[in-house]
Amino acid sequence: MFDFSTPVDRHGTWCTQWDYVADRFGDADLLPFTISDMDFPTAPCILDAMSQRIAHGVFGYSRWKHDDFLSAISHWFATRFSAVIDTRAVVYGPSVIYMASEMIRQWSAPGDAVLIHTPAYDAFYKAIEGNLRSVLSMPLIKTASGWECDMQRLEAELARPECKIMLLCSPHNPTGKVWRRDELLMMATLCERHDVRVISDEIHMDMVWGNQRHIPWSEVGKDRYVLFTSGSKSFNIPALTGAWGVIADEQDREDYLAALKGRDGLSSPAVLAICAHISAYRDGSPWLDALRHYLEDNLQFVAQRLNQAFPSLCWQPPEATYLAWIDLRPTGVDDEALQHSLISQQKVAIMPGYTYGEAGRGFVRLNVGCPRVKLEKGVEGLINAIRACMA
Repeated sequence: MFDFSTPVDRHGTWCTQWDYVADRFGDADLLPFTISDMDFPTAPCILDAMSQRIAHGVFGYSRWKHDDFLSAISHWFATRFSAVIDTRAVVYGPSVIYMASEMIRQWSAPGDAVLIHTPAYDAFYKAIEGNLRSVLSMPLIKTASGWECDMQRLEAELARPECKIMLLCSPHNPTGKVWRRDELLMMATLCERHDVRVISDEIHMDMVWGNQRHIPWSEVGKDRYVLFTSGSKSFNIPALTGAWGVIADEQDREDYLAALKGRDGLSSPAVLAICAHISAYRDGSPWLDALRHYLEDNLQFVAQRLNQAFPSLCWQPPEATYLAWIDLRPTGVDDEALQHSLISQQKVAIMPGYTYGEAGRGFVRLNVGCPRVKLEKGVEGLINAIRACMA
């Protein structure tokens, strides 16, 4: 019904992943598996809705605070997560990272600390340090059953007087961890105990695999928290801009909206982003379910080929996201040597794990959001590069 196998040429579309790969990797002639967007056209229902809006021809200032948008959000949370959203607490913003940055400014002062679980999405470091706050690193522990958080150590970090915020990634990027309800409840209790406020980035909420279930922070949060997300990852529409979220406290919400509209002059959202989100959340489930099946198969393919080539890896697909977080430490390969081989010999761009902090050394992050024919080339390039470094 939906075609995810036919490659789409993205060259010449001002595409970060393809047209500007040299910015990060120093070579323009690379097959990229890098930033977390996908090589698939978005859902047909979104294209149809946008076409109708474009045909109208008038693109004046617009609004997000209306029932069409808010009811689409509440419908999505009810049908996908069996969760209730208080639409009175919903806010809008240009991106999840902008919204998180604003709450960091609102809830802390320069010199304060923000706790993140590491390895962490690289934009988290930038949002924290760019706002003159310091990073408190809470390393996740890799176990035989997945990634775990040492709750005793977490409490010790949250108890630090400089720690004002926990910036949670749920599901977690890059490890792909899905937080269990008991873990979320424990973190909520600890944050309340130590008066630490929570920013929950849930942009990968729709990409959870198998029997895992995403639990929104709004189901467990206490008092002063925010949940921010977007349809951009799920429906491959990040270039439209646009994110939304829930700010639980009324005064926090008013302060956020005052900064958004007053200080930053962002009172009018991109109308095509609003249009796309409404269509996605109302009519996009069949497309997303088909995409999810394709992505799960891609992750299984990566596991099959890697473990066939290097049995010592015993690599298992992540619990969530279309980002394969691959532990190469059993091979003993050097990170820098591997990147050199990937770029200069295999002509493949794959994100080195150290992009996500020191805890990411020995790993790579491979984006599988692409047609299988492309993924096959990337995995073979990775296998060849590992073998060259082991020789």
